[in-house]
This record gives sequence, structure tokens and C-alpha cells, in this order.
Amino acid sequence: MWAAGVLCCGLVAFAGAQEKADLPQAPVPNVAKFPGGVVVERPTPGAFPLGLDDAIARGEKHNLQQLLVIQNERMVRGELLTVENNLLPSFTAKGALEAQQVDLAALGFKPSSLAAFGINPATFPTIVKVNTAQAQISMNQQLFNVPAYYLYRSAQQAANVAHLSTLNGLGAVTLSVGTQYLLALADAAQIENAKALEKADEVAYQQAKDSHDAGVGTNLDVLRARVQLQTQQQAVINSENAFAKDKIQLNRIIGLPADQEITLTDTAPYAEFAELPLPDAMRLAFQRRKDLLSLEAQLEVATRARRAVRAERLPTVAFDGYYGVLGEIGGLYHGVFAATGKVSVPVFQEGQLRGESEVATAQAIALRQQIDSLRVSIEWQIRSAMLDVQSSNELVKVARSNVDLATQEVQDASDRFKAGVEDNLPVVQAQAVLAQAQSRLVQTLYQYNQSKLTLARNTGVVETQYKVYLGR
Repeated sequence: MWAAGVLCCGLVAFAGAQEKADLPQAPVPNVAKFPGGVVVERPTPGAFPLGLDDAIARGEKHNLQQLLVIQNERMVRGELLTVENNLLPSFTAKGALEAQQVDLAALGFKPSSLAAFGINPATFPTIVKVNTAQAQISMNQQLFNVPAYYLYRSAQQAANVAHLSTLNGLGAVTLSVGTQYLLALADAAQIENAKALEKADEVAYQQAKDSHDAGVGTNLDVLRARVQLQTQQQAVINSENAFAKDKIQLNRIIGLPADQEITLTDTAPYAEFAELPLPDAMRLAFQRRKDLLSLEAQLEVATRARRAVRAERLPTVAFDGYYGVLGEIGGLYHGVFAATGKVSVPVFQEGQLRGESEVATAQAIALRQQIDSLRVSIEWQIRSAMLDVQSSNELVKVARSNVDLATQEVQDASDRFKAGVEDNLPVVQAQAVLAQAQSRLVQTLYQYNQSKLTLARNTGVVETQYKVYLGR
């Protein structure tokens, strides 16, 4: 029904536009709202400028996984309020009007029995109508309930776990968006290099053709140069296709429409990363890793839940009462009240209490084991990330040197070919080497930046210090 309604509205709007074509077009919003609170952003005309910081900021606000984690935290906080309400006094106010008609004869009352009291039975009605009104305020309060207190403290830690999960998701989004943005930058650099080599191959092909037309070159040189040119054209097409697909993926991560054209305003950063001593990195990770802090908070939840189970053997004390007025409408009203103190002591529940204690103990032990395992994994992750940072940095330096050497080799081979000393085979070979060297430089630079982001993620600071690690 809803889809049909939208279609009808669209048709009506289209018909109105046909009848009033001379009127200016109304602005179209960039955001479309659908039932259930779903918001779909529409593409804007032209290219959307997007920097790395803007992409990460959009990812934090619009990434679907992050939005789900935020809503999960919201639900946990709502449950915390529910648990907290069990420890607070509960007040209830109510009022009632009641109309009753009682048949005394149907209840077994005999009017003739009134004669003994000097009352004429004929004057006594056997059907009585009573209209009453009442108003009262009730209160309920847990005076002594240790299990409820520990459960409340456990719920507080559960809310902390949910918040840490949100922060952990924030770090994951930062790493994902940053990595995808750097990959798109690498694709753009590959396109530039491929196009530059394509232009050089066009020049080489034209030179070989001119030499052949002048009678000083061979047809083999022309064919070789043409094959090299077409090979490079294929490389340009492949690079442009990879760039377009990676931009679509980036749009998906940060919540932009898939067909939204974007322009990357930043360039691939390169900065020497100051080596972080392993003990300092480990200490930082143990303080800032949200997954580790979340497990520790979950352990606290299990510990307090275990205390609540143990406290179930204690008596609980509660108070329940009300005060109000009750009377016949239009007649006399009188105050009514009740006050009740309750003491509950578990007697034959030992099996259930022991079972709940075993479950809580097992959960606590499992969480301790996970924490110990994660601490070992954190050390392994940091060591591995540090090795990747060091090796990729050296690879970048070597790749830059290779690009310089390959560029010089292409220049020398081109000069010899122009002078007629050699054919164009060395030129083609040198250009292939240069293409590989430039591609390798782009890949190693991407790996270097990505490894620094991974190190920041493994130390738990990527969402706040990614700029420092990238050297921006």
C-alpha cells in the first residue's frame, strides 16, 4: 500500500509539472525519509569534495554498523533504568466510581425476620442500590534487598560495556574508512602513473613510426612500440576501473549513495614514524584497547552477578501500603489505609541457588581466560604491526630509489634510440621496468600508511590519533 501511495504521489506530481511547466522547479531535498525512520541520502549533482578527515567523520555518523552499536548502547541504558526502578519507591494513584445493586432476597435474606425487631417487613426493600467513590495512593518500597542492589551495580557495568563497544566500533570504522581512502588514493596514483607512461609510449610509437617512414627504422620497431602502447592503455583502463570500484566501496562505508561522484582532496601522506618502544606500546594498549576494557567490564558484570546469586540466601524486606478515602456518593466519606511489612526468606531453593552460582562462576572464569588470551594477542598484534611498519618504510625507500633509477634508464635508452645507436627494444624494456617500479612505489606507500593505521588500532588510539600516526 505504501509503495502504491508513493507511486500515485509521483504520478500526481508529474501531472502537475506538465500543467505548470512555466513555474520554477521546487528544490529537491538530498535526504529521502522512508517509514521506520530510515533515511536515504540522495546524490548531489557534481563531484563531492572529500578529504580523509571528512570521510572518517561521515563514517562515524553514517556507517551502518556504528549506528547499530549506538542503538544497542541505547537499549542497554534503557534496561539499566528499568533495573534501577526496582530499588526506588513506587507510587501509584488511582480513583474509582462503583455502582452496585444487591438483591438481598437472592442472597438468602428473609424480610419476615425483621418482625422480631419491630420492623414492618413490607417497608423494607430487598433490592438495595449503592453508589460509592474511592481514591487512594499506594506505595511500594524495597527496604532490604541485597540481590537487587548487586544486579543494579551489574547493570551499571553492562552499560559501561555497551559504551566501550561503541568506542571499539568507532575505532573499527576509523580504520576501515582510513584504509579504504588510502586505497582509493593509491588507485588514483596508479592512474596518473599509467597515463604518464601511456603518453611516453605514444611518443615512442610516433618516433618508431617516423623512423620507419624515413627508411632508417624497421617495421619490428613500430610493432613493438604499438604493442607497448596498447598494453599501457589496458593498464590505464584497469586502473580507472579499480579506482571507480574502490570509490563505490568508500561511499558505502561512509553512507554516501553508490552513484555519488566524489573527488579525493587529500594526497597519500608520507612521514617517518617515530618508533614506539614495545613496553610503551603495550602499556598504552592495555589502557586504551576498548575490546580489552570491555572484557574487563564484562568480568565485573559477572562478578557482581555472582554476588547477587550468593545474596539470594539473605532475607528481603519490603513495605507495601496505601491511604485513601471511601464513601457513598453524596454521603459520608471516611479514610482507609493499609500498611504491610514483608519479610521473605528462601527455604527450599538451595539447588537453584547452587546452579545459578555455578553458572556465574563459569562465566567469570571464561572471561578471565579471554582476558589473558587477549593480552597475549595484543602483544602479538603490536609486534607484528611494528614489523610491518619498519619493513614497509624500508620498502618505500627502496621503491623510490628504483623509480629514480628506472626513470634514468628510460631516458638513456630513449637517447640511444634517437641517436640511432640501438633499436627501441631497450626503450620498451626500460619503460616496463619503470611502470613496475612506479606501481611498486604506490603499493608500498599504501602498505606503509595502512600498517601505521593498524598499529594505531592495535594500541587503541586510532580514532583519536590517526593523524599523528599518518604524519598529517
